[in-house]
Amino acid sequence: MSAPTQTGPLRHFLQFRDLSSNEIQYVLDRAQLIKNKFKRYQPHHTLHDRNLAMVFEKASTRTRVSFEAGMYQLGGSVIHLTTGDSQLGRSEPIEDTARVISRMVDLVMIRTFEQTRIERFAAHSRVPVINGLTNEYHPCQILADIFTFIEHRGSIKGKTVAWIGDGNNMAYTWLQAAEMLGFTLHVSAPNGYKLDRARIGNPPESILREFDDPMQACQGAHLVTTDVWTSMGYEAENEERRKAFADWCVDAEMMAVAAPDALFMHCLPAHRGEEVAGEVIDGPQSVVWDEAENRLHVQKALMEFLLLGQLPGN
Repeated sequence: MSAPTQTGPLRHFLQFRDLSSNEIQYVLDRAQLIKNKFKRYQPHHTLHDRNLAMVFEKASTRTRVSFEAGMYQLGGSVIHLTTGDSQLGRSEPIEDTARVISRMVDLVMIRTFEQTRIERFAAHSRVPVINGLTNEYHPCQILADIFTFIEHRGSIKGKTVAWIGDGNNMAYTWLQAAEMLGFTLHVSAPNGYKLDRARIGNPPESILREFDDPMQACQGAHLVTTDVWTSMGYEAENEERRKAFADWCVDAEMMAVAAPDALFMHCLPAHRGEEVAGEVIDGPQSVVWDEAENRLHVQKALMEFLLLGQLPGN
């Protein structure tokens, strides 16, 4: 049986708010269906004979494995490109690369630096483009995190998520998710690493509350989450950041002031003893391994949605 054909206008997923709240909910529900079939060893080949191009300008483990395995599990195939083995590394305009690649494949995932690079690519692409990570946003990771929370604790609406650490691409994406899905984000970051008000405006306290003290940010939180202190591209700042973030290690004391059934998440890779204590990431409240696996399932649902739209349950 041939695969369904793409319907509707061309859609991209460059930041979390590129989908509506209802579409996000559909993707999350669809991910659960797809995961259930995966666990029962039931094939789900809705993207049979489709091709995904993965373009990596930043190194990756989880992003590459989850997208590559996911596309094969959907019945499609994958082409892996880096700046070292494509014209992107030889100063070809990204617009020209987009025009060419998008004539040869059905879907493109890009992991790169500035958000403007993926936006320029998408503006000249004939197929859907997915943000696998940029300096500004990491929407696929937050999809997986929210899916993981729902699996363990039910709806995230009305809950409190505490982000402890750098005001980075993850923090900005969590804020978009809070605005769309109706939960409150607590953010605690050292001076110099807080969210940029010029980017976020003035969200109401029902959406965003910022704290100088990470312990206060964790107070009553249903989910505590963090990331490395030095993201890719900022390695030159490593020592300076280690000093600035010394009090922002998620430890047992922080988890103790969170809600009794609070979860801990980390997008990985993690540095035990820096942004998180070993007793937390390896403890009973940690769901980081489920979170990592769920990248696979939500991305399958996302790719399917971008190519085929909303499908009836099957």
